[in-house]
Amino acid sequence: MGQQQLLLIVLSTIIVGVSIVVGINMFGQGAQTANQDAVVQDVMTIGSRAQEWYRKPAVMGGGGRTFATMTSANLETFLNFPATNENGTYAVSAPAAGNFTITGTGVEGAVVTASITDSSVNALAISN
Repeated sequence: MGQQQLLLIVLSTIIVGVSIVVGINMFGQGAQTANQDAVVQDVMTIGSRAQEWYRKPAVMGGGGRTFATMTSANLETFLNFPATNENGTYAVSAPAAGNFTITGTGVEGAVVTASITDSSVNALAISN
């Protein structure tokens, strides 16, 4: 009877250990997915605010129909959006009159890139 009880204890310990490892893996994947979704949402928010800023006349604090002055440093000034928040870091590249590219790098490693034009958000690319 003692060997049977010892076998049941060992088997129970193995099952509990495997369950804990599976739970930790599922939690980690959930955190990555949640962060990726948050970064996508932030990039879309930046795009929407940038389009609004683009249309606003320069004398009223807008872009005056150009993205040429948009940089990472002035995301907060122009769009009231921080370049770094709890979701990740956001960088502007290739600003031109009619478009620019925004890249969001999440704290969990997701990278989201989008091309923002005066009327749309194009080429949304997501990688881990």
